[in-house]
Amino acid sequence: MLHYPKIKDSSAAQLGPCIAFDKIDGTNLHWDWDRDFGWHAFGTRRDLFDLGEKGVAAFHAAHPGLAECVGLFRAHFADALDTLFREREAFVPHNEMKVFTEYAGPNSFAGQHKPGDAMELVLFDVLAGAGLVSPGDFVRIFGHLRIPRIVYEGKFSGKLTEDVRQGKYGVREGVVIKGGEGDSLWMCKIKTLEYLDRLKRAFGERWVDFWE
Repeated sequence: MLHYPKIKDSSAAQLGPCIAFDKIDGTNLHWDWDRDFGWHAFGTRRDLFDLGEKGVAAFHAAHPGLAECVGLFRAHFADALDTLFREREAFVPHNEMKVFTEYAGPNSFAGQHKPGDAMELVLFDVLAGAGLVSPGDFVRIFGHLRIPRIVYEGKFSGKLTEDVRQGKYGVREGVVIKGGEGDSLWMCKIKTLEYLDRLKRAFGERWVDFWE
């Protein structure tokens, strides 16, 4: 089971208003909240662990490179998000919520992390009930927390794709572009040519496994 959908390339983009966020080069983690039990589960895109002592120990055994993520989540997000979900009118009807973060450091690359780096969590999406929060609402409601830098806000165009490829926006990996809302919400990712060169140097013919 994938807890977060695979983001498609720019072919998934639609004309119209959008927001482009800095794409954080890290490890995708989900954190699961219940109105009765609070934060109770977490994991990577492909697994799930209880957020109790035994579950956290099992997660650390399975993912030794992600040791700081639970402490960072509890310190910077858990209480603030719990309050929002319990008090914000838009979220009160939902008994279950899921939030998504990237775990990354200054030298993280292609999902690998350098020991000793100062790591952080970046909140990049929230699932309310069955649907992801729209990009505009995400920025408005969660922008006071650590979220990805907004590098562009306006209409999607082919020029935006080319500008990202050429490194105009100063991003390390690329961008995630989101538009629409509800059933019409769409997203795509665009990576820079510089990142492509790094992948080819690091992985040779396997670079395609880490591209778009």
